[in-house]
Amino acid sequence: MGDARGMDHVFDSAADVRTALGRTGYLADEALATVTFLATRLNRPILLEGEPGTGKTALAEALAQSLDLRLIRLQCYEGIDATQALYDWDFPRQILHLRTVEAISRAEHADPKVLEAELFDERFLLARPVLEALREAPCVLLIDEIDRADDEFEAFLLEVLSTWQVTIPELGTVSAATPPIVVLTSNRTRELHDALKRRCLYHWIDHPGLARELEIVRTRLPEVSEALAEQVVTLVQRLRGSGELIKPPGVAETLDWARALETVGATRLDPEVAAATLGAALKYREDSERIRASLDKLLTA
Repeated sequence: MGDARGMDHVFDSAADVRTALGRTGYLADEALATVTFLATRLNRPILLEGEPGTGKTALAEALAQSLDLRLIRLQCYEGIDATQALYDWDFPRQILHLRTVEAISRAEHADPKVLEAELFDERFLLARPVLEALREAPCVLLIDEIDRADDEFEAFLLEVLSTWQVTIPELGTVSAATPPIVVLTSNRTRELHDALKRRCLYHWIDHPGLARELEIVRTRLPEVSEALAEQVVTLVQRLRGSGELIKPPGVAETLDWARALETVGATRLDPEVAAATLGAALKYREDSERIRASLDKLLTA
């Protein structure tokens, strides 16, 4: 695990990043590999935006695996605040401690200040993802779907990402001797503030082209035949290009669909087996109904 010297030495070049990620099955293009390399060299967070299923979260997972580091994930949601990201106190255990003190009536607890200090001892601290990352770095901190959080939470994150430290009033300041590798993802349901974007290295992840997506499927699912993989990827590319879907399938859905077809023993993609397994790729009823009605045409186009 990790190295106290920092993370700026872990990759020698963007090509090194591609090779390391490739060993985990994650195929990064040159632009993404370059951003990732710069992030480790400059100790800057990576902000990834793009459609769902394009591999944003998977990059953080692959980075952690390739570097043999712990992955710590903070899933953002509407209403999340610093408490959920940073720390909280184990209230039930604190109450139990108070009752124990009352029961045994130890003389040393006669001073309320002593008892208060005990209640806010390290043993009662519940570390949340951001605090965990600062304390356990080097690690990979994934801040997933930051666009779901609000402005106040963004401001909190910006402060942490700028200083790599937080202050716990009862215990003091916690600083990361080695800044974690931070990956923020956004599905762009809202625009993020410029201040947060300036702190990060930005990259937009597009859906891959046919050849690249086929390479991803072959790398991640070598058990799927080349012919079936090519049929699945070709059909997914047509679905995305149609412009008719509420939610076009991402790479994650392509992999799920290919895996599902291999699991049911399919050797080729015909209308019947495609219709039966369509739920692996499409997640809206309207999309499924529209595509089922045109599978014959799509598969012979």
